[in-house]
Amino acid sequence: MNYQQTLDYMYARLPMFSKIGGQAIKNGFTNIIALCEVLGNPHQKGRFVHVAGTNGKGSVSHMLASVLQSAGYKTGLYISPHLKDFRERIKINGEMIAEQEVVDFVEQMQTHIESIQPSFFELTVAMAFHHFTKHQADIAIIETGLGGRLDSTNIIKPVISVITNIGYDHVQILGNTLEEIAAEKAGIIKPGVPVVIGEKAAETEPVFRNKATMEAAPIFFAGEHLQVADWKQEEHGLVVYVAENNKTDHKKHHLDLTGQYQTKNLLTVLESCQQLKAAGIDLPEHAIEQGLRQVKKLTGLHGRWETIHQHPRIVLDVAHNESGMREVLNQLEITTYHRLHIILGMVKDKDVDTVIKMLPVNATYYFTNADIQRALPAGELRDKALRQGLTGHAFHNVNEALAEAQTHAHPDDLILVCGSVFLVGEVALH
Repeated sequence: MNYQQTLDYMYARLPMFSKIGGQAIKNGFTNIIALCEVLGNPHQKGRFVHVAGTNGKGSVSHMLASVLQSAGYKTGLYISPHLKDFRERIKINGEMIAEQEVVDFVEQMQTHIESIQPSFFELTVAMAFHHFTKHQADIAIIETGLGGRLDSTNIIKPVISVITNIGYDHVQILGNTLEEIAAEKAGIIKPGVPVVIGEKAAETEPVFRNKATMEAAPIFFAGEHLQVADWKQEEHGLVVYVAENNKTDHKKHHLDLTGQYQTKNLLTVLESCQQLKAAGIDLPEHAIEQGLRQVKKLTGLHGRWETIHQHPRIVLDVAHNESGMREVLNQLEITTYHRLHIILGMVKDKDVDTVIKMLPVNATYYFTNADIQRALPAGELRDKALRQGLTGHAFHNVNEALAEAQTHAHPDDLILVCGSVFLVGEVALH
């Protein structure tokens, strides 16, 4: 098989959450452990940082990878889903796994795939562990797929665990309350392994503290030690002033990420760096600063309040749930533009009605859908939105919607594409 045939085989043969949703999930660790045994248990051979959370885990994972890489470590990064290319999921020092390596791995594992019958996600996790071990990564950042407790990535014993925040997402799988969702994420807390919690909330704090106590895991809430004293937006990023408890001076950090919500993620990253240092990983201040300044360049992070065009300004954001969309709306409040155009597409198993109710009425909407089974058809999305007073038309795909928005946009207007990772992934970048 060539690379495309290999991908076609994986997509056709393996149940894939992004396509069919919850029925693709294979709970428990039987399959991932069986796959890893065939590969010589690569998950037991490396140093890892494990990252979970409702929102921000992608940004935090990329920021940590950039910092570690800047400190001279050969750094692996496993994320999901991808935007454009499957290989974005598995990188070392920002370099995607080679096409030939994907082909060789699947061919080597084909008989085991047939007998073990893993999900798409389980196979990609095994591929990532194998890749990091084979290329002798010094450390790898592993982002959970969904939840944490039963996630295939949860067979590692990391140097530290990180939980960014808790919000409502995948409620049909993770639970209907913040406490239930937090309990699933808290499943990555391991015996004796320090855990960093990005945001503190009354409902979830006891869940994390109880689990940490049970596992004798030191627990650190980022906001307890660090606060954002001030921040300002620059053309290509943010300048954030961070205050540390019992210190009078504020530390200035430059980020090449532009979303205001990255200020929260920054605190999580800085606290994680402190705990990595305490665990014996050498992270000089200059490496932390350098890593934060070039996250996009070193890791290839995209789709986080990302401007891809000026006049009119076109921004992509992968926000797809209530808390993610709230951050985007906060960002809109501090953004200058003449008129607002929103290209929206969502998947069926999200809380679509809640998100629609949050959206501004004084924008022009272009409803569309990604080319996956899980996508809510554009016409249905439009009808739901019309009932909430939002006005706009339905389009077959995101690029058709974008072309239409550009036709009607004034040079000082803002066009925002959001609602789904998969939708953002289908935007044709010129």
